[in-house]
Order: sequence, then structure tokens, then C-alpha cells
Amino acid sequence: MDVSVIVPLFNEDESLRELYEWIERVMRENNLSYEVIFVDDGSTDDSWKVISELSSEHPEVRGIKFRRNYGKSPALYCGFERAEGDVVITMDADLQDSPDEIPELRRMIVEDGYDLVSGWKMNRSKGDPLSKTIPTKLFNATARKVSGIHNLHDFNCGLKAYRRDVVKNIEVYGEMHRYIPYLAKNAGFSKIGEKRVHHQARKHGKSKFMGWNRFVNGYLDLLSLWFLNSFGLKPMHVFGFVGTLMFIIGFIAAVVVGANKLYCLASGVPARLVTDSPYFYIALTMMILGTQLFVAGFLGELISRNSQERNNYQIEKVI
Repeated sequence: MDVSVIVPLFNEDESLRELYEWIERVMRENNLSYEVIFVDDGSTDDSWKVISELSSEHPEVRGIKFRRNYGKSPALYCGFERAEGDVVITMDADLQDSPDEIPELRRMIVEDGYDLVSGWKMNRSKGDPLSKTIPTKLFNATARKVSGIHNLHDFNCGLKAYRRDVVKNIEVYGEMHRYIPYLAKNAGFSKIGEKRVHHQARKHGKSKFMGWNRFVNGYLDLLSLWFLNSFGLKPMHVFGFVGTLMFIIGFIAAVVVGANKLYCLASGVPARLVTDSPYFYIALTMMILGTQLFVAGFLGELISRNSQERNNYQIEKVI
């Protein structure tokens, strides 16, 4: 199969049929074999009904329905698991991503040898409010700096193309869909490109991903990914080091306080009780915190080796 198109969605029943017809036209014009996998992320409208109808009419349509809303990353994860195409395309269901971009995205993967090609949405000002565009610009600047992928301008663009090996070797969970290029880079897929794509105004409903909360969550997710990439497999390296350092400093401080007390006693100089010194409590606190951090690193090692339920989602139906 040439192409798998994965479409995560939540309450987009008005646009699904038009989107599929658009994809179908593009695929036929370019003589490409394909499948379209709609992942219904717990929609409360008639989205699954439309998907079922499309599946009965077109053998290329497949569907996955979650029992509840999990988010975009879980939807992509389940879609990636079932994708069979040599090239995997992801796109949003709101008709803002143009299927006309698919042939060129595929060509960049197949002929130019890219592992991943991310879209860079043009004309955002025509379709998105400032509450979405301003946080996006700030977020992308930070993501480029942290990830080291300096040629990407729009990490969060839903329109992306992947070599099949990429989606089978990365794990998208939580809200990490924003950082799939970073995940791919960490997995060893370093040839990452970008293509300018046309960004259209939303035709139906309103965006599900607006406001400053996505901006804050984006930074928290980026920090988590950086930490996991740097220390996730070896949490003892950071917790153990910081914990040991704090314990040593606290121990040395306690020794200094005790030695000062012994010196005063040996010299016959009146000295206050050790427990009257604030340095004693500072030293004791640092030793306790150091021990706790060391234990946290040890527990982190155990958890990282035994986490098996991270991507266990309740799927109600599959077609």
C-alpha cells in the first residue's frame, strides 16, 4: 500500500464526508493505493455514524472508536499501530489541512529520502485567532532550541508525512503529538524536513485546541520530553547525583557544627547547644532531602523498567 492517512477527530461529523471525498479524489488522480484510518476520540456527535457509513461504502476506510476522550496523542498512537502504508500521512479532520499536499509530501519521503516531513502552515492569520497564533510562535521557538531541530517552523502542524518505520518505532503518549519530530530524532530518524502547506479557514464548528492552556501545557510537555530523553532511562543519574551532593554538603555542615562544639569544649570556651544553631537544622534538612532524592532515583529506575500500561486505551469499536 502506498499511503495510510490517519485522521484523529473529536466531534467533526460535518466535515468527515467532504474530507474523505477530497482524499479519494487526490489518490485517484495520482494513482496511489491507500487507506484512511479515522480515529474517533470519544465524539459525542454523529462522527462514528458517518465513519461507519463511509466504511460500508468504501473499502479504503477504516475506523477506531474510543470509549471516551483521551486526546490526540493516543488517537495517533492507535492509528500508527494499524497503519499499513509505506508512507503514513497524518492530518486534522477540520478541513484546514489540504489533501492536495499529500502527493508532494509522499514524494519527499520516497524520492528525497526524508524520514519525516512536517507541514509549515501558511496564512495562519486568516484562519486562527491571536490566542492561538501568538502562543504557537513562542512555543515553536522554544521547541527548536530544546530539540535541536532548527529547520522546523511549525512543530504542532497536524499535516505530516512519515516513513513507515518511523511510526512503528516511536511511542506517542500523553500530549506528545506536538513533539513527534523530536521523538523521531531521539529514535534515530535524523533526516527531518519541512514543506510549506496551505492553511485553510475552518468551515464547521470551532477549534478544540485554543487558548493559553495549550501554550502552558506545551512547555510542560517539552520539559518532560527533554528530561525523559536525557534521564528517562537512567533517572538515578540526576536524582542520585543531586541527592548524593545534597547529602554530602549536609553531612559536611553537620561535621563542622559538631567539630566547632568539640573545639569549644576542649578549649574551655562556653558554647551554646548544637541544637541552638540554625546550621544544624539546615545540615539535617539537606541530609534528609538528599536521602529522599536518592531513593526517588532508585524508585524511578524500577518504574522505568516495569511500566507496561502507558498506552492501554479502551477501544469500543474497530472497523
